Amino acid sequence: MITFSDAERRARMVERHRLSSRRRADRVDTVADDLVGLHSSDPVTVYLSLHARLDGATIESIERALYEDRSVVRHHAMRRTLWVFTPEHARLAHASTTLGLVGPQRRALVKLLAENEVADDADRWLDEAFAAVAAVLREVGEATARELGERVPSLRAGLSYAPDKPYGGTISAHTRVLVLMGFMGRIVRARPLGTWVSGQYRWAETDRWLAGGFGSDEPARAASQLVDRYLRSFGPASPVDVQWWTGWAKRATTNALAACRAIEVAGQRGEPLYVAEGDTAKASTEPSIALLPGLDPTVMGWKERDWYLPPERAATVFDRNGNAGPCIVADGSVVGGWAQRDDGTIVTSLHAPLSSTHRRMLDEEIERLRGFVGDSRFTIRFPSPLSRHLAS
Repeated sequence: MITFSDAERRARMVERHRLSSRRRADRVDTVADDLVGLHSSDPVTVYLSLHARLDGATIESIERALYEDRSVVRHHAMRRTLWVFTPEHARLAHASTTLGLVGPQRRALVKLLAENEVADDADRWLDEAFAAVAAVLREVGEATARELGERVPSLRAGLSYAPDKPYGGTISAHTRVLVLMGFMGRIVRARPLGTWVSGQYRWAETDRWLAGGFGSDEPARAASQLVDRYLRSFGPASPVDVQWWTGWAKRATTNALAACRAIEVAGQRGEPLYVAEGDTAKASTEPSIALLPGLDPTVMGWKERDWYLPPERAATVFDRNGNAGPCIVADGSVVGGWAQRDDGTIVTSLHAPLSSTHRRMLDEEIERLRGFVGDSRFTIRFPSPLSRHLAS
């Protein structure tokens, strides 16, 4: 059986995730494909993850890919979170994962509508709301949630949820209606209202925004292909890693690994890992430094992280819900964190020593990042303890 040491796994990470200056790409969709998808729960993540892996990237060039060329698209998928995919990967994620959310989410919304006495027939009310949203978007092209509420007054109905819980509250019906239509693949998030740091999006009909929509692939086939793509980027990975990344049940994960003919290999401690069929090549080691943002797909790509993140440092890099903060990655190892302060200063903290070569590279990356963000200020939506401390 082929064995991969921790160092060999890190070398593959650096190469395949484009973490070295030599491996940087020149297209947004190339990077999105190489990582399968980019996390977009925090809009800042998309831009900073791309900047770390692109030569000559600007805010404008990334916006052009997102909203004009549409070579990448936002869509809810694995772990019910928001991603940016190329259309091909968006279709695989939609068929294998997102469509499975529709039934449970619809039933939950119908129950909430009934509990709030929004309509005598909540199912019918919901179908009519879908039709009304689609009609407005067909007429105007793109619209915000507020604009849709103004055009379809019934969407402004208030929904109280979890009244006996500390996280309970009241939301407008359109909040849940639009998200559910997104899960269904009927609408997508278009250009935001504000700048690149804004997460308030306009909505558009999928078929008008993305040629061919999300397609109609068979779920099991799509799951097999999605796991194959994941392993070609993140492998060697354990079954626990695959299940964590996809958010699937254990059986679905096992079935997809078998269907894509994943090859079992061994880790440094003899632990069972998997790579994609025919993908046992090992990468050469090269010096690298990357400033990765919170929720970056590399740091978030594995559940079992001891081989690239010292266990005693995990609690400083990740918050209690498993969200990674901004990290410094050297030669595939997380060696510290960083943050932007209110005055725009980029500050760093290291928990591992760096060579003089790596320190010079880190200084260069800080300057490169400053040039990219310019006068923009951004707030990390899911800060780690370390990044929160640095920012203050």
